Amino acid sequence: MPKSWKPDLALQDTVVELSIDSPSVLACGAWLKNTVCVTRGNMAHISQLIGDLGTPDACMMLEQTVERLCAEIDVLPEIVAHDLHPDFFSTRFALNFAAQHDLPVIAVQHHHAHIAALCAEHHITEPVMGLALDGVGLGLDGKAWGGELLRVDGAIFERIGHLAPLAMPGGDRAAQEPWRMAGSVLFRLGRADDIAARFPNQAGAKAISAMLQRGLNCPSTSSMGRLFDAAAGLLGVSEVQEFEAQAAITLQQMSEEYGAVDPLDSGFDISGDGVLDFSPLLMMLTDCNDASFGAAIFHSTLVDGLAAWVKLASDHYSIKRIALGGGCFHNDILLHSLSGKLIEHGIRVLKAKQMPPNDSAISLGQAWVAAQSIM
Repeated sequence: MPKSWKPDLALQDTVVELSIDSPSVLACGAWLKNTVCVTRGNMAHISQLIGDLGTPDACMMLEQTVERLCAEIDVLPEIVAHDLHPDFFSTRFALNFAAQHDLPVIAVQHHHAHIAALCAEHHITEPVMGLALDGVGLGLDGKAWGGELLRVDGAIFERIGHLAPLAMPGGDRAAQEPWRMAGSVLFRLGRADDIAARFPNQAGAKAISAMLQRGLNCPSTSSMGRLFDAAAGLLGVSEVQEFEAQAAITLQQMSEEYGAVDPLDSGFDISGDGVLDFSPLLMMLTDCNDASFGAAIFHSTLVDGLAAWVKLASDHYSIKRIALGGGCFHNDILLHSLSGKLIEHGIRVLKAKQMPPNDSAISLGQAWVAAQSIM
């Protein structure tokens, strides 16, 4: 970003009418696709997209945007909300702002915020199930979440299920290099010897097996985004990404071009403790010689497994409403096919309306949780 760059503070904000009045909340959003939200009465004012908080300019824009929003709607916030992650600039800003003004703070788990944003948009104050599918968000256990089935009741949530964890060889680097997630799958399936042969152009391929064996720099994740990466790597669609979600977008395009296919029989398992495991599907993809067909059956089996998972939870908890949040729901196949199946099961589906399903809605969700917590 050039030094002459200046934030355009005149860009359009979004205003969402809430179903409750509450003391004013400042919510500082996520790290990626950051927005901030300030509430007054029953109106939530969400800023224009600030973007990823990886540059001084973006961090400065966050500070200026908070000052602008508070001035424009003439409030001094009475409570401040932020993400669980302690190292985000948005978290540090929130804590500093709260300390300067002697305000209470509340940390809101990332995926809780995704679902809460939908509750805010749809005026939901009763318990709801939430399916949050994205790249990453810090979980209550300190691990990287991203494929979560939640029961949300205002300021409270319960993790009632998640995707089977996958190791991320190299940590965050695995999010940029899908071949690493593919290697993780091969290792889990007992095919570690195939890793180096399958990825001869990757200098680290020979070392991955040893890393996984020792658990060295291989944190686990329940992320749906990393599951997409693993599939893309196994199918040879993407080994290294040039931009965020490139592998997932490519898989979606290939699936759309191939057309609809039936899901893989017994392509997933659901354990008694609510873990959804797509290992049978991944095993099939390791030996799939038609990448386009692989992309299509990957999507259809994902939808089949997710629908069955949600149906089981819906019956168990007697909740017939599900909110679909997280960046993976930019995938039209996933969104529309899953919604259709859930509706067939008699489950009402809540989708993003005014805000996108991705991290730009996190600040709204944080504000909603904070407002519920002080009611």
